[in-house]
Amino acid sequence: MKKVFNTTAVCIPGKHYMVNLDERLKEIKKMIDDGKYFTINRARQYGKTTTLMALSQYLQKEYHVVLIDFQTFGSADFSTEHVFSASFAGAFLESLDTNGPAMTAEFQKIREELEQTAEKETFTLRPLFKALQLLCSASDRPIVLMLDEVDSAADNQIFLDFLAQLRAQYITRFQFPTFQSVILASVYDIRNLKQKIRPDGRHKYNSPWNIAADFRIPMDFSAKDIAGMLREYEKDHHTRMDIEEMAHLLYEYTAGYPFLVSRLCQLLDEDIGPEEKYDSPKAAWTKSGFHRALRMILSEKNTLFESLIGKLHDYPELNETLRTLLFTGKTFLYRTDENVTDVASMFGFIKNQNGTVAIANRIFETRLYNYYLSEEEMQKTDIYKASLQDKSQFISGGYLNMRRILEKFVEHFHDIYGGCSEKFLEEEGRQYFLLYLKPIINGRGNYYIESRTRDLRRTDVIVDYHGEQYIIEMKIWHGEEYNHCGEQQLISYLEDYHISKGYMLSFNFNKNKTPGVRDIFAGEMHIIEAVV
Repeated sequence: MKKVFNTTAVCIPGKHYMVNLDERLKEIKKMIDDGKYFTINRARQYGKTTTLMALSQYLQKEYHVVLIDFQTFGSADFSTEHVFSASFAGAFLESLDTNGPAMTAEFQKIREELEQTAEKETFTLRPLFKALQLLCSASDRPIVLMLDEVDSAADNQIFLDFLAQLRAQYITRFQFPTFQSVILASVYDIRNLKQKIRPDGRHKYNSPWNIAADFRIPMDFSAKDIAGMLREYEKDHHTRMDIEEMAHLLYEYTAGYPFLVSRLCQLLDEDIGPEEKYDSPKAAWTKSGFHRALRMILSEKNTLFESLIGKLHDYPELNETLRTLLFTGKTFLYRTDENVTDVASMFGFIKNQNGTVAIANRIFETRLYNYYLSEEEMQKTDIYKASLQDKSQFISGGYLNMRRILEKFVEHFHDIYGGCSEKFLEEEGRQYFLLYLKPIINGRGNYYIESRTRDLRRTDVIVDYHGEQYIIEMKIWHGEEYNHCGEQQLISYLEDYHISKGYMLSFNFNKNKTPGVRDIFAGEMHIIEAVV
């Protein structure tokens, strides 16, 4: 059977190219062996269900595993406590049958009694949990309960009562038999349902799962993980790719977000590979091929991007925070007790970078920039219209003339915004340069912001176009001394990238400034500086 990269539903070994989960599963098993109850909270399409399915197989020699997906429960299953209890009992027993446990005679008797009593109207949560205790007591192996997609039930009071019963069993586990371990998988953190902030401002403050142990096992892919998956692919396809280079690129742009890694690989294999096969089997799996896949994923509609953009509409405060973070360089401390930080982290928008908020990965960042810069009000601006008129003059032999881009931007910006305030320059200037740049490279190139240098004074834009990289430092003018320091920082940055030419765009508040473009030479380094 031909293996493929998978980005829908569960990944299956033997059918799909996957990273090796053994170390992760081993760490999770330690928590189960210790009798921990815990939650696996990650953003959408982060591999939660795939991990649970793999874990179920991994545990089979020592445990009976019951895996229940709450997405299979309809709204009617939550209509009354009796209906929910009966539905859960049915799903529980069905999962046991799937695993094929070796039942004792006592276990079989309790199971049959449960099936019979579940049909009675008096069967509610209390008799359900009594039956579950008896099953745990009679089982020939400890039982591990895994509940997937619990988000779909988290707003229901019956489900909260169900969690309270599970908690009560955990508290009395040394007196009465119960599950070896319980795992809840969701986007929202069930340990504290106030994190499920609703768009209308109402919150859940219940804490029905405060017994849960911290789950700190990484679920993102490391560069090493990705390289291992690519080696499996290379055994089958013999592309002669540079595996370490490709793994590094995939990690660099995705920060190991499972869906993004798999989707880029899928595009390289299924879309770019067939186009390049008559040229060279290696052609797709190169830096050039990777950037083609990057342009494709940034322009496509997929369920992950639709979900992320949908959250911007649902949570206006989140939307405003991300916009400010991206365009002004303002620093936000990473504080989990703040609702916006909590929500942005939970949905996968951001990460904790040395105690401050940073966009989770370059792909999300660029997608967000594209989203904001494509808003109707942005495309009505004079600077955007000027870019559309100018863009044909910036490409020569397939390459960008970045100097010419800066020259024309300075000219238009001075004409359109020359009389604006210092505050406008500081808060809007960089946004308008990106707005001017976007139509020029659209469809042929990518850009991203280097997070290490983004702040209120300085932001570095990296443009990838036709295999070439262009580094543009955008900064706010704060005097000649600071400007000189900026030049030295840019030179150091160019050395890191092994590039001899860089660009600097300075937004100058000095009314006596001379707008324009000049050349600065420092040894072998050439800096082209534009002042507006």
